[in-house]
Amino acid sequence: MSQIAIVGGGSWGTALSKVLAEKGYNVSLLVRKEEIALSIEKDKENPYYLPSIKLPETLKASVDPEEVFKNANVVLWAIPSHTLEENLKKLLPYLKGIPYHISGIKGIDFETGKSPLTLLQEYLGREKSFFVLGGPSFAIEVAKGLPTAVVLAGQEGEDIIKLQNLLAWKYFRVYRSYDPIGVELAGALKNVIAIASGISDSLSLGLNARAGLITRGLVEMIRLGTRLGGKRETFYGLAGLGDLVLTCTGALSRNYQVGLKLGKGQGIDEILQDLKQVAEGVKTVATIKKISEKLHISLPICEEVYNVIYLKEKPERSIEKLLSRDLKEEFEEEA
Repeated sequence: MSQIAIVGGGSWGTALSKVLAEKGYNVSLLVRKEEIALSIEKDKENPYYLPSIKLPETLKASVDPEEVFKNANVVLWAIPSHTLEENLKKLLPYLKGIPYHISGIKGIDFETGKSPLTLLQEYLGREKSFFVLGGPSFAIEVAKGLPTAVVLAGQEGEDIIKLQNLLAWKYFRVYRSYDPIGVELAGALKNVIAIASGISDSLSLGLNARAGLITRGLVEMIRLGTRLGGKRETFYGLAGLGDLVLTCTGALSRNYQVGLKLGKGQGIDEILQDLKQVAEGVKTVATIKKISEKLHISLPICEEVYNVIYLKEKPERSIEKLLSRDLKEEFEEEA
């Protein structure tokens, strides 16, 4: 497993490529823009997504999939969820002989409602080995070599242990899980709660409100995630609670930043244009809305995030609606 291809030249894909190249693996990064590839090859820097971070001399980058996937035995996917199917269609001829695929994507495809894991299996065939990487991991901190703990989820057996060892590095600790569905759902759902947290902080609602929001947000993640096949304990772990706390409190979170700006009255189109990167929670909440209505699951925080983004609800009105809901037991199951 010494030849690794990484799809996605954004901050997360670049950070992961740095970790693996530092370990001495042969790493090739597939990027969209020729100027990013040239900068990584020549200057050993990705000035668009990780400026001032020096990348290993051995790291390769290219816009040519044939060059990137040549001899690769592991592919790590680090692209926005809504671009995965398009990329799979385009890259399929180059992927057929590669046995191991790791999804580092934290989102759900808006058009189909399918998770990245599902799309990978459908396009590449279930005979291959698929894994999901999750947990609290801002790309810039990983790239700086700051201590980070993540979780790799897949089928129990020798392969997951091999890939766990492949990814782990002196500052990048990797745990393993046998609940890829739960890890994937947790990584997608927490982004929506992070938007709500940004709105709350923008309105200066205080630390009490943020703590309550995170806790009740976790309840909603568990309520939907377990209904869709995830294990409850997964949502208390790194991919769930760990990543939820990070994205709800860290200014580096793009979804949190979206919430901050929504709380100040900016429109979503303007926010996303200024952001210049993908905030997965914006599309994910629309998918969650469809799924929750179909399954008749109550997700009040997610519902209000949807209302603010897509129905142009005033954030203050959404807060008022959340606080005025009928009183109930803390762990009451809601239909």
